[in-house]
Amino acid sequence: MITRLLVANRGEIARRVFRTCRSLGISTVAVHSDPDAGAPHVAEADLAVRLPGAHPSETYLDAGLILAACRATGADAVHPGYGFLSENAEFAQAVLDAGLVWVGPPPAAIAAMGSKVAAKRLMAEAGVPVLPSLDPAAPGGFPLLVKASAGGGGRGMRIVREPGELAREVESARREAAAAFGDGTVFVEPLLEAARHVEVQVVSDRHGTVWALGERECSVQRRHQKVVEECPSPGISAGLREHLFEAAVRAARAVGHVGAGTVEFLVKGDRVAFLEMNTRIQVEHPVTELVHGVDLVRLQLEIAEGAALPASPPEPAGHAVEARLYAEDDGHLPQTGVLRRFEVPGDVRVDAGVESGSVVSPYYDAMLAKVVAHGSSRGEAVRRLVTALRRAKLHGLTTNRDLLVRILTNPAFLAGDTHTGFLAPDGPLHT
Repeated sequence: MITRLLVANRGEIARRVFRTCRSLGISTVAVHSDPDAGAPHVAEADLAVRLPGAHPSETYLDAGLILAACRATGADAVHPGYGFLSENAEFAQAVLDAGLVWVGPPPAAIAAMGSKVAAKRLMAEAGVPVLPSLDPAAPGGFPLLVKASAGGGGRGMRIVREPGELAREVESARREAAAAFGDGTVFVEPLLEAARHVEVQVVSDRHGTVWALGERECSVQRRHQKVVEECPSPGISAGLREHLFEAAVRAARAVGHVGAGTVEFLVKGDRVAFLEMNTRIQVEHPVTELVHGVDLVRLQLEIAEGAALPASPPEPAGHAVEARLYAEDDGHLPQTGVLRRFEVPGDVRVDAGVESGSVVSPYYDAMLAKVVAHGSSRGEAVRRLVTALRRAKLHGLTTNRDLLVRILTNPAFLAGDTHTGFLAPDGPLHT
C-alpha cells in the first residue's frame, strides 16, 4: 500500500496527481525549484522539498536530489508525471533499488522504447506496422523525414524534399540531437504527408491484461508538438480503429509494459505506421478520462500496488476535445512574467499549473493549462470549449487563446479534416 507519494515533477501534472491522491487518502510530497517556490503545486502538497537552483538539469532532472527528498519526507512511492525523468530507465531502477514503489513501467520497458531505431526493430518483430528505415546514401524517393533516435519534441527532425539537401539536413539533425539528448544517432524514413497522428491509450497490469482504452486524434500540431487533441478520432473507421487497437496491444506486450502508456501512429487512408511508444502518462490523457469515465492516475497507482485490471475496459461515451493554452506570442515564442488573472468559466475541465498571480518563468514549458470539454457529440464538445476559451479572463501575458479559437472554428477542423500539416503555412488553417 502506498502511503506517501512524491511527484517528481511540477505544474499541472503534479497538481493532477495530487488530486487523485487526496481522493485516495494518500499523503503527498512536492518538489520545487527556486522559481517554483510559490507555485500552486507546492501549496497543494502535504509536504514540500526545495531543489536548489532554477535550471531543470540542477533541479527536476537531478535524480539524486529526488531520492534524497524521498528519504527526507518518508515517501514510499514516486510518480514521475511526464517529461523530466518520466522515461529515464536509470532513474526508475534507482527508485526501485531504494526500496520505493515506482508508479510507472519496468525500467526495461522504458529502455526498450528509449531508442527509436531499436523500438522500430522491436515493433516490426512484434507484427506492428512500421515505415521502412532507409539508407541515407541511397534513400530512393522523396520527400523524406530525418529523425533523432533519442528524445522527442521535434528536435533532431528534418523534412527533406530534394536529394541535394539530404546530407546537410542529416548532419544538422545529428548536431541538434547530440546537443539536446547526448546522442547524435538519426535515421531516415519516408515522409507521410498530410497524415493523421493517432495514438492509442494502453493500460497494462502485472497479471497479463492489456487494455486498448480508445484512441486520440493529435494531428493539430505546431513544431511537431500537439496543440489540440480529441477522443475519439473523427477520421477513422471502425475497422481501422480495431486494427490500431490490436497493434497497440501487441506493442505493449512486446516491451512488457505495465501502467498507463500510449502507442502513437501515423495514419493515411488505410495505411498505418508506428511512430513511437510513450511508456508514461500523456499530457492529453484527460480526453480519454472524460470519454471512458476513468481516472488514469488512480489506475496507475492501483496497478503499482499490484491490482489486476478487469478483463475489458469501460465503453466510451460521447466526445472530448482538449486545447493546450500556452503563454506565447503569434510566433510561438514563450512569454514570461506575472499572469495577473487566470479564470476559465463554463462547463469545462481545467488542468492548470497556474492561478491568478502566478509567475511564468523562462526555465520551463510555457503551457499554462489544458482546457477540456466533453459532450454527447463532437459538435457539442467543440462548442463548449470555444465558449469557455472566448470567455476566459487571461490578463498579464500574451497567450495562444486566439489561435485555439481559430482552430476550433475552422471549417476543416469542424469537418474532422485534420492532419499534421493543419497549421502549416499552406495548411487548412491558412487557406
